[in-house]
Amino acid sequence: MYDSPHQFLPMQPSEALLAEHRARAATVVNQAAELASLAHPSTREALRELLRSMNSYYSNRIEGQSTTPKNIEAALHHDFSDRPEIARLQRIAVAHIDAEKEVSGQVAQRSALEADFVQITHHALYSRLDPDDRSSKDGVSVEPGKLRQIDVAVGRHTPPAWHSLPAFMAAFTQHYDRPRSADSQLIAIACAHHRMAWMHPFVDGNGRAARLQTHAAMLPFTKGLWSVNRGLAREVQDYYGYLAAADAPRQGDLDGRGNLTQKGLIEWVDYFLRVCEDQVAYMTQMLALDSMKKKILAAVQVEAVKGTLRREAALPIYHLFAAGPISRGEFIQMTGLGERTGRSLLAATLKSGLVVSDHARGPVRFGFPLDSLPVLLPALYGVGD
Repeated sequence: MYDSPHQFLPMQPSEALLAEHRARAATVVNQAAELASLAHPSTREALRELLRSMNSYYSNRIEGQSTTPKNIEAALHHDFSDRPEIARLQRIAVAHIDAEKEVSGQVAQRSALEADFVQITHHALYSRLDPDDRSSKDGVSVEPGKLRQIDVAVGRHTPPAWHSLPAFMAAFTQHYDRPRSADSQLIAIACAHHRMAWMHPFVDGNGRAARLQTHAAMLPFTKGLWSVNRGLAREVQDYYGYLAAADAPRQGDLDGRGNLTQKGLIEWVDYFLRVCEDQVAYMTQMLALDSMKKKILAAVQVEAVKGTLRREAALPIYHLFAAGPISRGEFIQMTGLGERTGRSLLAATLKSGLVVSDHARGPVRFGFPLDSLPVLLPALYGVGD
Protein backbone atom coordinates (compact mmCIF):
# COMPACT_ATOMS: atom_id res chain seq x y z
CA MET A 1 0.00 0.00 0.00
CA TYR A 2 1.36 3.40 -1.01
CA ASP A 3 1.29 5.78 1.94
CA SER A 4 4.29 8.10 1.49
CA PRO A 5 4.94 10.61 -1.34
CA HIS A 6 8.41 9.27 -2.06
CA GLN A 7 6.63 6.24 -3.48
CA PHE A 8 5.51 8.07 -6.62
CA LEU A 9 8.96 9.35 -7.52
CA PRO A 10 10.19 10.21 -10.07
CA MET A 11 7.83 13.11 -10.63
CA GLN A 12 9.61 13.65 -13.96
CA PRO A 13 12.26 11.71 -15.86
CA SER A 14 15.88 12.79 -15.61
CA GLU A 15 16.64 15.93 -17.64
CA ALA A 16 19.53 14.13 -19.31
CA LEU A 17 17.01 11.75 -20.93
CA LEU A 18 14.62 14.46 -22.14
CA ALA A 19 16.68 16.44 -24.67
CA GLU A 20 14.81 15.03 -27.67
CA HIS A 21 11.47 15.40 -25.93
CA ARG A 22 12.17 19.03 -25.02
CA ALA A 23 13.00 19.80 -28.66
CA ARG A 24 9.71 18.24 -29.73
CA ALA A 25 7.84 20.10 -27.00
CA ALA A 26 9.39 23.38 -28.18
CA THR A 27 8.18 22.66 -31.71
CA VAL A 28 4.66 22.02 -30.43
CA VAL A 29 4.73 25.29 -28.50
CA ASN A 30 5.86 27.23 -31.58
CA GLN A 31 3.31 25.60 -33.87
CA ALA A 32 0.56 26.26 -31.34
CA ALA A 33 1.52 29.95 -31.24
CA GLU A 34 1.28 30.13 -35.04
CA LEU A 35 -2.10 28.38 -34.95
CA ALA A 36 -3.43 30.97 -32.53
CA SER A 37 -2.90 33.66 -35.18
CA LEU A 38 -5.02 31.95 -37.84
CA ALA A 39 -8.53 33.24 -38.56
CA HIS A 40 -10.21 36.22 -36.93
CA PRO A 41 -10.62 36.39 -33.13
CA SER A 42 -14.40 36.04 -33.48
CA THR A 43 -13.88 32.89 -35.56
CA ARG A 44 -11.46 31.53 -32.99
CA GLU A 45 -14.05 32.13 -30.27
CA ALA A 46 -16.65 30.21 -32.30
CA LEU A 47 -14.14 27.38 -32.62
CA ARG A 48 -13.50 27.36 -28.86
CA GLU A 49 -17.22 27.01 -28.25
CA LEU A 50 -17.39 24.12 -30.70
CA LEU A 51 -14.39 22.40 -29.11
CA ARG A 52 -15.98 22.55 -25.67
CA SER A 53 -18.71 20.29 -27.05
CA MET A 54 -16.07 18.14 -28.73
CA ASN A 55 -14.06 17.84 -25.51
CA SER A 56 -17.18 16.72 -23.68
CA TYR A 57 -17.89 14.16 -26.36
CA TYR A 58 -14.38 12.72 -26.33
CA SER A 59 -13.74 12.80 -22.57
CA ASN A 60 -17.03 11.03 -21.93
CA ARG A 61 -16.33 8.59 -24.76
CA ILE A 62 -13.10 7.57 -22.99
CA GLU A 63 -15.31 6.63 -20.03
CA GLY A 64 -17.75 4.74 -22.27
CA GLN A 65 -20.49 7.27 -21.56
CA SER A 66 -20.63 9.41 -24.68
CA THR A 67 -23.67 10.32 -26.72
CA THR A 68 -23.64 11.61 -30.29
CA PRO A 69 -22.67 15.16 -31.32
CA LYS A 70 -26.27 15.68 -32.50
CA ASN A 71 -27.61 14.65 -29.11
CA ILE A 72 -25.16 17.04 -27.42
CA GLU A 73 -26.23 19.91 -29.66
CA ALA A 74 -29.89 19.14 -28.97
CA ALA A 75 -29.22 19.13 -25.22
CA LEU A 76 -27.54 22.54 -25.48
CA HIS A 77 -30.88 23.75 -26.82
CA HIS A 78 -32.68 22.05 -23.90
CA ASP A 79 -33.99 19.28 -26.15
CA PHE A 80 -33.51 16.01 -24.28
CA SER A 81 -34.35 12.53 -25.46
CA ASP A 82 -37.39 10.73 -24.10
CA ARG A 83 -35.15 7.68 -23.68
CA PRO A 84 -33.83 7.88 -20.09
CA GLU A 85 -30.30 6.58 -20.74
CA ILE A 86 -29.73 8.91 -23.71
CA ALA A 87 -31.11 11.85 -21.71
CA ARG A 88 -28.72 10.97 -18.88
CA LEU A 89 -25.76 10.99 -21.27
CA GLN A 90 -26.96 14.33 -22.64
CA ARG A 91 -27.04 15.79 -19.13
CA ILE A 92 -23.53 14.52 -18.44
CA ALA A 93 -22.32 16.06 -21.71
CA VAL A 94 -23.81 19.47 -20.93
CA ALA A 95 -22.40 19.34 -17.40
CA HIS A 96 -18.92 18.72 -18.85
CA ILE A 97 -19.26 21.66 -21.26
CA ASP A 98 -20.32 24.02 -18.47
CA ALA A 99 -17.62 22.65 -16.16
CA GLU A 100 -14.95 23.33 -18.78
CA LYS A 101 -16.17 26.92 -19.10
CA GLU A 102 -15.92 27.33 -15.34
CA VAL A 103 -12.46 25.83 -14.88
CA SER A 104 -11.07 27.67 -17.90
CA GLY A 105 -12.05 30.90 -16.18
CA GLN A 106 -10.20 29.83 -13.05
CA VAL A 107 -6.83 29.70 -14.82
CA ALA A 108 -6.40 33.47 -14.70
CA GLN A 109 -6.70 33.36 -10.91
CA ARG A 110 -4.66 30.30 -9.95
CA SER A 111 -2.35 27.61 -11.28
CA ALA A 112 -3.98 24.57 -12.84
CA LEU A 113 -1.03 22.49 -11.62
CA GLU A 114 -1.85 22.93 -7.96
CA ALA A 115 -3.06 19.53 -6.83
CA ASP A 116 -6.29 20.85 -5.37
CA PHE A 117 -7.21 22.31 -8.77
CA VAL A 118 -8.41 18.80 -9.60
CA GLN A 119 -10.93 19.17 -6.79
CA ILE A 120 -12.17 22.30 -8.53
CA THR A 121 -12.59 20.43 -11.81
CA HIS A 122 -14.28 17.47 -10.12
CA HIS A 123 -16.66 19.76 -8.24
CA ALA A 124 -17.37 21.85 -11.35
CA LEU A 125 -18.50 18.72 -13.18
CA TYR A 126 -20.29 16.65 -10.56
CA SER A 127 -22.02 19.51 -8.76
CA ARG A 128 -23.93 20.05 -12.00
CA LEU A 129 -25.38 16.54 -11.89
CA ASP A 130 -28.24 15.19 -9.85
CA PRO A 131 -27.34 12.31 -7.49
CA ASP A 132 -28.82 9.74 -9.87
CA ASP A 133 -26.57 10.99 -12.68
CA ARG A 134 -23.39 10.90 -10.61
CA SER A 135 -23.55 7.47 -9.07
CA SER A 136 -20.55 5.22 -9.72
CA LYS A 137 -20.73 1.85 -11.47
CA ASP A 138 -20.96 0.33 -7.99
CA GLY A 139 -23.93 2.51 -7.12
CA VAL A 140 -21.95 4.85 -4.85
CA SER A 141 -22.98 8.50 -5.01
CA VAL A 142 -20.00 10.62 -6.09
CA GLU A 143 -19.53 13.65 -3.84
CA PRO A 144 -18.37 16.66 -5.91
CA GLY A 145 -14.77 17.60 -5.18
CA LYS A 146 -14.47 15.36 -2.12
CA LEU A 147 -11.33 13.27 -1.77
CA ARG A 148 -12.06 9.60 -1.28
CA GLN A 149 -12.14 8.22 2.23
CA ILE A 150 -11.81 4.58 1.29
CA ASP A 151 -9.02 2.51 -0.21
CA VAL A 152 -9.57 1.35 -3.77
CA ALA A 153 -8.03 -0.83 -6.49
CA VAL A 154 -8.03 0.16 -10.17
CA GLY A 155 -7.28 -2.88 -12.27
CA ARG A 156 -3.78 -3.99 -11.28
CA HIS A 157 -3.00 -0.63 -9.69
CA THR A 158 -3.58 0.11 -6.03
CA PRO A 159 -3.59 3.89 -5.50
CA PRO A 160 -2.33 5.50 -2.28
CA ALA A 161 -4.10 4.84 0.99
CA TRP A 162 -6.89 7.38 1.35
CA HIS A 163 -5.50 8.89 4.56
CA SER A 164 -2.20 9.68 2.80
CA LEU A 165 -3.77 11.59 -0.11
CA PRO A 166 -3.16 15.06 1.41
CA ALA A 167 0.57 14.31 1.62
CA PHE A 168 0.67 13.08 -1.97
CA MET A 169 -1.30 16.13 -3.12
CA ALA A 170 1.12 18.46 -1.33
CA ALA A 171 4.10 16.75 -3.00
CA PHE A 172 2.35 17.04 -6.38
CA THR A 173 1.90 20.80 -5.95
CA GLN A 174 5.44 21.29 -4.68
CA HIS A 175 6.91 19.70 -7.77
CA TYR A 176 4.62 20.69 -10.63
CA ASP A 177 3.47 24.16 -9.60
CA ARG A 178 6.66 26.10 -10.31
CA PRO A 179 7.96 28.36 -13.11
CA ARG A 180 9.44 26.57 -16.13
CA SER A 181 10.32 27.25 -19.72
CA ALA A 182 7.46 26.52 -22.13
CA ASP A 183 8.96 23.27 -23.42
CA SER A 184 9.61 21.98 -19.90
CA GLN A 185 6.12 23.05 -18.85
CA LEU A 186 4.53 20.92 -21.56
CA ILE A 187 6.48 17.90 -20.35
CA ALA A 188 5.55 18.68 -16.73
CA ILE A 189 1.87 18.76 -17.71
CA ALA A 190 2.23 15.34 -19.30
CA CYS A 191 3.82 13.92 -16.16
CA ALA A 192 1.29 15.64 -13.90
CA HIS A 193 -1.58 14.06 -15.83
CA HIS A 194 -0.20 10.60 -15.13
CA ARG A 195 0.63 11.21 -11.49
CA MET A 196 -2.83 12.68 -10.82
CA ALA A 197 -4.47 9.65 -12.44
CA TRP A 198 -2.11 7.42 -10.43
CA MET A 199 -3.21 9.04 -7.15
CA HIS A 200 -6.89 8.41 -8.04
CA PRO A 201 -8.04 11.03 -5.51
CA PHE A 202 -11.80 10.46 -5.88
CA VAL A 203 -14.14 7.51 -5.54
CA ASP A 204 -15.12 8.02 -9.18
CA GLY A 205 -14.72 10.62 -11.91
CA ASN A 206 -10.93 10.71 -11.73
CA GLY A 207 -10.38 10.49 -15.49
CA ARG A 208 -12.74 13.31 -16.37
CA ALA A 209 -11.43 15.51 -13.54
CA ALA A 210 -7.79 14.89 -14.50
CA ARG A 211 -8.48 15.64 -18.17
CA LEU A 212 -10.25 18.87 -17.22
CA GLN A 213 -7.22 19.81 -15.12
CA THR A 214 -4.91 19.01 -18.02
CA HIS A 215 -7.12 21.02 -20.38
CA ALA A 216 -6.82 24.00 -18.05
CA ALA A 217 -3.05 23.58 -17.69
CA MET A 218 -2.71 23.38 -21.48
CA LEU A 219 -4.67 26.58 -22.19
CA PRO A 220 -1.55 28.79 -22.41
CA PHE A 221 -0.53 26.59 -25.34
CA THR A 222 -3.83 25.56 -26.93
CA LYS A 223 -5.73 28.84 -26.44
CA GLY A 224 -8.73 26.50 -26.59
CA LEU A 225 -8.16 25.93 -30.33
CA TRP A 226 -6.94 22.34 -30.22
CA SER A 227 -7.45 19.56 -27.77
CA VAL A 228 -5.47 16.76 -26.18
CA ASN A 229 -8.78 15.04 -25.38
CA ARG A 230 -9.42 14.35 -29.06
CA GLY A 231 -6.08 12.61 -29.44
CA LEU A 232 -6.41 10.59 -26.24
CA ALA A 233 -9.90 9.40 -27.13
CA ARG A 234 -9.14 8.36 -30.68
CA GLU A 235 -6.86 5.60 -29.40
CA VAL A 236 -8.30 4.81 -25.97
CA GLN A 237 -6.41 1.54 -25.61
CA ASP A 238 -3.11 3.38 -26.17
CA TYR A 239 -4.11 6.04 -23.64
CA TYR A 240 -4.89 3.51 -20.93
CA GLY A 241 -1.96 1.33 -21.93
CA TYR A 242 0.66 4.07 -21.56
CA LEU A 243 -0.90 5.23 -18.30
CA ALA A 244 -0.78 1.69 -16.93
CA ALA A 245 2.81 1.16 -18.10
CA ALA A 246 3.91 4.25 -16.18
CA ASP A 247 2.22 2.86 -13.04
CA ALA A 248 4.77 0.06 -12.81
CA PRO A 249 7.47 -0.19 -10.15
CA ARG A 250 11.07 0.57 -11.04
CA GLN A 251 12.54 -2.15 -13.24
CA GLY A 252 16.10 -2.58 -11.95
CA ASP A 253 19.13 -0.32 -11.56
CA LEU A 254 18.91 1.11 -15.09
CA ASP A 255 15.36 2.40 -14.60
CA GLY A 256 16.02 5.60 -12.69
CA ARG A 257 16.28 6.10 -8.97
CA GLY A 258 12.66 6.50 -7.93
CA ASN A 259 10.16 3.96 -6.71
CA LEU A 260 8.23 3.93 -10.01
CA THR A 261 9.49 3.19 -13.49
CA GLN A 262 11.31 6.04 -15.22
CA LYS A 263 11.19 4.18 -18.53
CA GLY A 264 7.41 3.93 -18.35
CA LEU A 265 7.09 7.63 -17.55
CA ILE A 266 9.33 8.55 -20.52
CA GLU A 267 7.15 6.41 -22.78
CA TRP A 268 4.08 8.20 -21.44
CA VAL A 269 5.68 11.61 -22.16
CA ASP A 270 6.58 10.44 -25.66
CA TYR A 271 2.97 9.36 -26.23
CA PHE A 272 1.54 12.61 -24.84
CA LEU A 273 3.81 14.67 -27.10
CA ARG A 274 2.77 12.60 -30.12
CA VAL A 275 -0.84 13.39 -29.30
CA CYS A 276 -0.01 17.10 -29.07
CA GLU A 277 1.92 17.03 -32.34
CA ASP A 278 -0.94 15.29 -34.11
CA GLN A 279 -3.62 17.63 -32.77
CA VAL A 280 -1.71 20.85 -33.52
CA ALA A 281 -0.98 19.63 -37.05
CA TYR A 282 -4.62 18.64 -37.58
CA MET A 283 -6.07 21.99 -36.55
CA THR A 284 -3.37 23.97 -38.38
CA GLN A 285 -4.29 22.12 -41.55
CA MET A 286 -7.98 22.67 -40.94
CA LEU A 287 -7.71 26.42 -40.40
CA ALA A 288 -5.24 27.22 -43.17
CA LEU A 289 -6.76 30.10 -45.15
CA ASP A 290 -6.50 28.57 -48.62
CA SER A 291 -7.85 25.28 -47.37
CA MET A 292 -10.74 26.92 -45.54
CA LYS A 293 -11.67 29.00 -48.58
CA LYS A 294 -12.13 25.81 -50.60
CA LYS A 295 -14.03 24.10 -47.81
CA ILE A 296 -16.40 27.01 -47.34
CA LEU A 297 -17.15 26.95 -51.06
CA ALA A 298 -17.74 23.20 -50.82
CA ALA A 299 -20.06 23.65 -47.83
CA VAL A 300 -22.04 26.29 -49.71
CA GLN A 301 -22.23 24.04 -52.76
CA VAL A 302 -23.61 21.22 -50.61
CA GLU A 303 -26.36 23.58 -49.45
CA ALA A 304 -26.85 24.84 -52.99
CA VAL A 305 -27.58 21.31 -54.17
CA LYS A 306 -30.28 21.16 -51.51
CA GLY A 307 -31.66 24.44 -52.82
CA THR A 308 -31.03 26.28 -49.55
CA LEU A 309 -28.05 28.49 -50.52
CA ARG A 310 -26.47 30.08 -53.58
CA ARG A 311 -22.79 30.06 -54.54
CA GLU A 312 -22.68 33.85 -54.05
CA ALA A 313 -22.73 33.25 -50.31
CA ALA A 314 -19.25 31.71 -50.31
CA LEU A 315 -17.19 34.91 -50.64
CA PRO A 316 -18.80 36.88 -47.80
CA ILE A 317 -18.78 33.78 -45.55
CA TYR A 318 -15.06 33.34 -46.16
CA HIS A 319 -14.59 37.03 -45.38
CA LEU A 320 -16.29 36.45 -42.02
CA PHE A 321 -13.93 33.57 -41.28
CA ALA A 322 -10.76 35.48 -42.14
CA ALA A 323 -11.61 39.11 -41.39
CA GLY A 324 -14.37 38.99 -38.81
CA PRO A 325 -17.89 40.36 -38.36
CA ILE A 326 -19.48 42.76 -40.83
CA SER A 327 -22.80 44.52 -41.04
CA ARG A 328 -25.71 42.85 -42.79
CA GLY A 329 -25.61 45.45 -45.49
CA GLU A 330 -21.93 44.73 -46.15
CA PHE A 331 -22.67 41.02 -46.36
CA ILE A 332 -25.41 41.61 -48.91
CA GLN A 333 -23.15 43.93 -50.91
CA MET A 334 -20.40 41.29 -51.03
CA THR A 335 -22.77 38.75 -52.60
CA GLY A 336 -23.10 40.98 -55.68
CA LEU A 337 -26.84 40.34 -55.70
CA GLY A 338 -29.73 42.76 -55.61
CA GLU A 339 -31.06 43.97 -52.29
CA ARG A 340 -34.05 41.65 -52.10
CA THR A 341 -32.20 38.56 -53.32
CA GLY A 342 -29.22 39.39 -51.10
CA ARG A 343 -31.43 39.68 -48.02
CA SER A 344 -33.02 36.36 -48.82
CA LEU A 345 -29.59 34.77 -49.16
CA LEU A 346 -28.41 36.27 -45.88
CA ALA A 347 -31.47 34.83 -44.15
CA ALA A 348 -30.65 31.43 -45.63
CA THR A 349 -27.03 31.56 -44.45
CA LEU A 350 -28.20 32.44 -40.95
CA LYS A 351 -30.58 29.49 -41.01
CA SER A 352 -27.76 27.19 -42.15
CA GLY A 353 -25.59 28.21 -39.19
CA LEU A 354 -22.63 29.13 -41.39
CA VAL A 355 -23.41 32.72 -40.41
CA VAL A 356 -24.56 33.73 -36.93
CA SER A 357 -25.68 36.92 -35.23
CA ASP A 358 -26.58 37.91 -31.70
CA HIS A 359 -29.78 39.75 -32.65
CA ALA A 360 -32.06 40.44 -35.59
CA ARG A 361 -30.27 43.51 -36.91
CA GLY A 362 -26.80 42.98 -35.50
CA PRO A 363 -23.53 42.27 -37.31
CA VAL A 364 -22.97 38.78 -38.65
CA ARG A 365 -20.00 36.48 -38.04
CA PHE A 366 -18.74 33.04 -39.00
CA GLY A 367 -20.24 29.90 -37.49
CA PHE A 368 -19.41 26.19 -37.32
CA PRO A 369 -22.75 24.38 -37.79
CA LEU A 370 -22.75 20.70 -36.93
CA ASP A 371 -24.17 19.67 -40.31
CA SER A 372 -21.27 21.38 -42.13
CA LEU A 373 -18.47 20.01 -39.93
CA PRO A 374 -17.76 17.01 -42.18
CA VAL A 375 -16.78 19.57 -44.84
CA LEU A 376 -15.31 22.39 -42.75
CA LEU A 377 -13.47 20.26 -40.18
CA PRO A 378 -13.39 16.72 -41.58
CA ALA A 379 -12.74 14.00 -39.01
CA LEU A 380 -13.22 16.36 -36.08
CA TYR A 381 -15.48 13.63 -34.75
CA GLY A 382 -14.90 9.96 -35.40
CA VAL A 383 -16.29 8.16 -38.42
CA GLY A 384 -19.95 7.44 -37.90
CA ASP A 385 -20.27 9.93 -35.04
